[in-house]
Amino acid sequence: MRIALASSNGDIVDLHLGKAVSLVIYDVVDNDFDFVETRKLAIDKDAKHQGGDVIQECNDCDVIISTKYGFKSKIKAEDAGIKLVSDEGPVEEVLQRYIDHYNFMNS
Repeated sequence: MRIALASSNGDIVDLHLGKAVSLVIYDVVDNDFDFVETRKLAIDKDAKHQGGDVIQECNDCDVIISTKYGFKSKIKAEDAGIKLVSDEGPVEEVLQRYIDHYNFMNS
């Protein structure tokens, strides 16, 4: 599973999906996660409704985690087969919470 996290500095999930100027990408296998890359996005910080652009940049991801996201972004993500999750905090803690939740829901 590949997860993108909306982070301004690579350490903390702290960005709204539509304002995600950068994403950190991790691959998750079993209960381990490995850093893949940081993606810088050409997002206008003052413009609204850019969640669709972020989703397009994550077409190789299964999950995008951001602090918040809008209804239109949720629909676009579902159409693209991507799950949106709202969470915030240190990247590794957010990843672990998602993995724990995923494992619980699939056990």
